[in-house]
Amino acid sequence: MSMWKGLHMTARAAHGIHVSSRFIHKHTQLCTLWSRNINTGRPVQNEFFKDLENQFKAFREKAADAMPGSDWTPFEKNRSLPPERADIVIVGGGVVGWSIAYWLKQKEMIRDGVRVLVVEKDPTYSQASTVLSAGGIRQQFSLPENIHLSMASADFMRNINEHLSVLNEDPVDLQFNHSGYLFLASEKVAHIMEENYSTQRHAGAKVSLLSPTQLKEKFPWINTDGVVLASYGLENEGWFDPWMLLNAFRRKAISMGVYQCFGEVTGFRYTTNTMTTAEGDKVDFRRIKYANVQMPNSLEYQPVECAIVVNAAGAYSSKVAEMMGIGFGPKDTIAGIPLPVEPRKRFIYVVHCPNGPGLDTPFLVDYSGVYFRREGLGGNYIAGMSPEEEEEPETNNLEVDHEFFQEKIWPHLAHRVPAFECLKVTSAWAGFYDYNTFDQNGIVGMHPLVNNMFFATGFSGHGLQHSPAVGRAMAELILDGGFKTLDLSALSFKRIMTKEPMLERNIV
Repeated sequence: MSMWKGLHMTARAAHGIHVSSRFIHKHTQLCTLWSRNINTGRPVQNEFFKDLENQFKAFREKAADAMPGSDWTPFEKNRSLPPERADIVIVGGGVVGWSIAYWLKQKEMIRDGVRVLVVEKDPTYSQASTVLSAGGIRQQFSLPENIHLSMASADFMRNINEHLSVLNEDPVDLQFNHSGYLFLASEKVAHIMEENYSTQRHAGAKVSLLSPTQLKEKFPWINTDGVVLASYGLENEGWFDPWMLLNAFRRKAISMGVYQCFGEVTGFRYTTNTMTTAEGDKVDFRRIKYANVQMPNSLEYQPVECAIVVNAAGAYSSKVAEMMGIGFGPKDTIAGIPLPVEPRKRFIYVVHCPNGPGLDTPFLVDYSGVYFRREGLGGNYIAGMSPEEEEEPETNNLEVDHEFFQEKIWPHLAHRVPAFECLKVTSAWAGFYDYNTFDQNGIVGMHPLVNNMFFATGFSGHGLQHSPAVGRAMAELILDGGFKTLDLSALSFKRIMTKEPMLERNIV
């Protein structure tokens, strides 16, 4: 028996797979050709072994598929369906949801010890709040919790490839621009800026106060008329690419074993335990057993058995809460308190101004509420502002109101930066805030009557920048039973029950 026939028979015996005589004949020919040309310098030898290894690789894959415990099945699988069971179902595949998924897997003690499923209803992310935001990050908040969240998230982003790199994939490039935030204050609100500055410095943020003279010296293109005080972030502030952060979390989490499903959670199956208080009132405690996931453009749905549900559905998180009856109980009871989160539409306009501010331009927030920042190079900027309460636009679409720019934004822009008197709007888009109507702050933690539904929502425009730290905090709360690195207990649902708002004064 020749050496090559012996080799093929050994492979056949080892893998238990039939090898045709045609295959043996083919490689016998290659072997003969190789032996004839072994001294000619031709690459036939390398080609032969490469082809042989490819055949062996195919054999090994077929053998593995046939082994017990493999994913092989004689029936065709619908790969778009979620798994039938998951330990944790995260409703909402925005940056907060994927950050939570990543940190849950990061904290698991053994590989696949925690089965995590992320459900996102918008497979294109064309209406996702994450990718439609301005992409800013700042430490200039009025509450210590928000300041610490920003500082922790900025540190994560500075070292993002230590956290979110994936083997054999390109490094993550957030395009992080560290130009800082610049807040301007009039005489009416200067005392609030001073109070915020004191809180920020005490929390460890690097922030500087500037007089109008100092402001003009640093940024000569600013008209300081009406400005009494300015607050400028010296580090860990600026803006980045929202899509890159979302995709980095998503890519890393999937590589760690997180399941992804494009569908919509339409309801839950749950059990109810009724208890009677000392006053004789009955209280229903519910526990989710299954999440029903509807497939897009289909009547097909999959019930997913689960132990925990994380409501990270952003602007639509109140609808998810309502599926568990939250807010539908008797008035003046815990069951009757809704999740106070609703979509609020915000417009962002891209403008071109060839003679506008240069590369040192910070993310400027005027006391009128108008903001702008540089967008790349070539005299491009983005601008926007939040409307007054009585002027809130409809949220049944993402259409842009161009008159809002002409009437509300441009006059303030041109006043603050005279170069903006000559600009052109080149494009615009709209996105939704997950707006907390109670106090414009995030709601983080478990609902008291649904003891396996956790909230991570209501961030009112700063969910993107806080997502790395919020994800870690949520993973700690779920897996460790409490916060370990940052204490976010003040952001729980309890403050809504007790009607004790934590008002954030620096909402942009």
